[in-house]
Amino acid sequence: MNEAHFHLVVNHFPIVGLLIGILVLIAGFILKKSEVKLTALGIFIFSALVSFAAFYSGDGAEEIVEKIPGISETLINQHEESAELFFTTILILGGISLITIFLEIKKYKFAKLGFVLVILISLAAGFLAQNVGVTGGEIRHTEIRKDANLIQIKTDSHHDDD
Repeated sequence: MNEAHFHLVVNHFPIVGLLIGILVLIAGFILKKSEVKLTALGIFIFSALVSFAAFYSGDGAEEIVEKIPGISETLINQHEESAELFFTTILILGGISLITIFLEIKKYKFAKLGFVLVILISLAAGFLAQNVGVTGGEIRHTEIRKDANLIQIKTDSHHDDD
């Protein structure tokens, strides 16, 4: 398994984990169950930890992918910038989740503030996760790019010349 393959395997964990964590947290609030909310915080911490593997395998993946003909350096740079912002945000989310676990277990009244911060940061991270996922996918998947129709038109006109 090369670094590009490894990056493709691990990069989904922080994004999917974040989404699952948000759903579990919402369920915890609806059910009014501290244990469910604590589980969500654990999922956010897991997502933050696994984001290290996703983030730091990106450079190795870039070195491999940028040598493939037709790969856009601009798209790689956009993805890298999105990944840096998402990485920072999910690490903050993981840290605040850890603090909130402590506050909730100790039954400090500040736990409510921790949960408010967790909700806000997780929603922001969700937006950033969507962006990092799309920018990463666009590197190799021309069909999801904003200019996909333009690419299709060029391909169709090329075939008309045959």
